[in-house]
Amino acid sequence: MQIRTRLTLLFLLMGGIIMILSFIGIYYSSAKYRQDAFYDRLRNKARITSSLLLEANVIGADRLEKLEKTNPVKLNEEKIIILDLLEDTIYSTDSKGEIKLRFDVLENVRMGNEVRYRQGLNEVLGSLYHVRNERYVVVAAAIDSEGYLHLQKLRNIEIVVSIIGLFLFFIAGWFYSERALKPISDVVNKVEDITITSLNLRVNEGNGEDEIGRLAKTFNKMLERLETAFGTQKHFIANASHELRTPLTSINGQLDVLLMKDRSAEEYKIALTSVLDDTRSLIDLSNRLLLIARTSAEGPVHFDSNIRIDEILWQVREETMKFNAGYHVNISLDDTLNDASQLNVIGDESLLKVAMSNLIDNACKYSDDHSVNIRIEQADKRIEVVFEDRGIGIPEKDIQKIFEPFYRSNNAMRYNGSGIGLLLVNQIIKNHSGHIEVSSTVGQGTKFVVSLPISLSIAT
Repeated sequence: MQIRTRLTLLFLLMGGIIMILSFIGIYYSSAKYRQDAFYDRLRNKARITSSLLLEANVIGADRLEKLEKTNPVKLNEEKIIILDLLEDTIYSTDSKGEIKLRFDVLENVRMGNEVRYRQGLNEVLGSLYHVRNERYVVVAAAIDSEGYLHLQKLRNIEIVVSIIGLFLFFIAGWFYSERALKPISDVVNKVEDITITSLNLRVNEGNGEDEIGRLAKTFNKMLERLETAFGTQKHFIANASHELRTPLTSINGQLDVLLMKDRSAEEYKIALTSVLDDTRSLIDLSNRLLLIARTSAEGPVHFDSNIRIDEILWQVREETMKFNAGYHVNISLDDTLNDASQLNVIGDESLLKVAMSNLIDNACKYSDDHSVNIRIEQADKRIEVVFEDRGIGIPEKDIQKIFEPFYRSNNAMRYNGSGIGLLLVNQIIKNHSGHIEVSSTVGQGTKFVVSLPISLSIAT
């Protein structure tokens, strides 16, 4: 069932219930008013008859009965019965004996209570009347045919109005739901026009404050992320293709030249060494690209291993200095770290090694003295690893771009590199619920601060 149909039926149901309950209230209020008004008329009739017969003492029962028969304003099927305390009938217009006087009713009236009850179509009122220290039971009864006729007409009118009202509620609900859902329909129609080649399009946000406006704003933000992601992917693929093509072309060219004629063993050795270097570069680039794909998830990733960050750094230091004899890596711990549990983080050991290795390698590679100073500090419930070098530095305009794929500053072009190391580092740290801060001065050096949450299950 479509939302428009559901909204229309809901509108019809709510409006119908309110209208029907209102009509029921009106009907029962009218019925109660009719009943009270009719009993007031019975009470007045009983009082007037009793007064004429018992107090005035100027008219007899026979004369009064004849007058009542010719009274043009008497009630329909009116009956008046007057009894003394001995239950003897003093006066009665109930010639057919339709009103049955029950003992419990008479006893209740004698106690001074007014009694109301129905007997067939008759509505009966019993009351006590006092005359010269004498008490009489007066029973008045009649049929309120006119009142019931008015109630029947009211009921018929309410039924007809309810049917018409329900139809009008349906029509109003149908047009109301169309108007209410029009912004959503506009969003749907606009979304249908958006394809992978037109991600720059945006849906109309309206006033941007109501639910539809917030939905449109949220969708537009998603489109912005998709446009950025597709743009980055397109740029990444183009750069990756270029970076992969370069060593492959170099290998292919060197082998072609090598096979053009016979060469000496020394020439073969030199050529194969160059091919081997290009192959290693290709393998290294491929491994980095695979790691980027592995860590491409947005936001934190769930890990369940407790890792000592200082042990990771010492292992990476040893491996780095083993393959790069000229590199110097100095590691120190802040004095506030007096408990081994303060160095625990939750994460993936191999990924953290890759991140730390890239930061150490960059710091040493871009420094004339090939050294980096690493300091481990604690900040609240986080561990901070500070990497400082005295290298070429990063221009201020490039700091925000260094985590983009294949981006390299102009002053770094003379150094070997692919431009994806810091992208990989940034993604790994984000996956571990951490973040990186960078500050740098050209010609003086660069400082990277990696912040990671301490494993609370251990630190506490």
